[in-house]
Amino acid sequence: MFGRISALIGQAKKALGGIDALLLVSILAVVGGGWIFLELADEVEEGDTLPLDERILLAFRNPEDPADPLGGPVVEELVRDLTALGGVAIIGLVTAASVGFLAMDRKYHAAVLVLVATVGGQLLSAALKGLYDRPRPDVVPHLMHASQASFPSGHSLLAAVTYLTLGALMARLVDRPALKLYIIAVAALIAGMVGVSRVYLGVHYPTDVLAGWAVGLSWAILCWEVARRLQRRGMVEPTIEP
Repeated sequence: MFGRISALIGQAKKALGGIDALLLVSILAVVGGGWIFLELADEVEEGDTLPLDERILLAFRNPEDPADPLGGPVVEELVRDLTALGGVAIIGLVTAASVGFLAMDRKYHAAVLVLVATVGGQLLSAALKGLYDRPRPDVVPHLMHASQASFPSGHSLLAAVTYLTLGALMARLVDRPALKLYIIAVAALIAGMVGVSRVYLGVHYPTDVLAGWAVGLSWAILCWEVARRLQRRGMVEPTIEP
């Protein structure tokens, strides 16, 4: 199986004119994320995912009282804190602080990368929500206020974009591969916890979260790859080049 995959990758690289491996992986990730999103969107519009979505939502609640989440008030409060990491206020503060730091360090293009990735993610979220206009879940009571449409999850999308972009920038500061992997893993974990928190709180279907992750990851990789291409042309600071 792995030999076949390697052969396919080799053929793809040859067809693309000896393109570098990192760019190839980026292209595959962006295309894969886009494909996952479109497949999910199609299934959601047809209503095929609703039974499984609702079963998962109910799995986070007391079977005798859907208004009572698993873990009780303590866990509920912790999850609310976690979900705030993907909210507009926290994302805005993190982005502003990061952009300010990069600008003060004269990493202007890196600052623009963070800003474009985050603001672009917000615009993507708003546009896709308006396009699909999926109602919020009603099978369980919401444990916090939620407005706008449900698909895709804006918190999941923004968390993936923001923390993965910042994680990739932070990974530039260390040399050891294990540390780079650790930083990216922590960024992915934060995005993952934000997504799960939205389902726990009953304000999103699981497919909303998966779609948000898919779009967020694709957008973050696309922004990063564009910046990497520009760096090779001398238009971006060398600190963001592997």
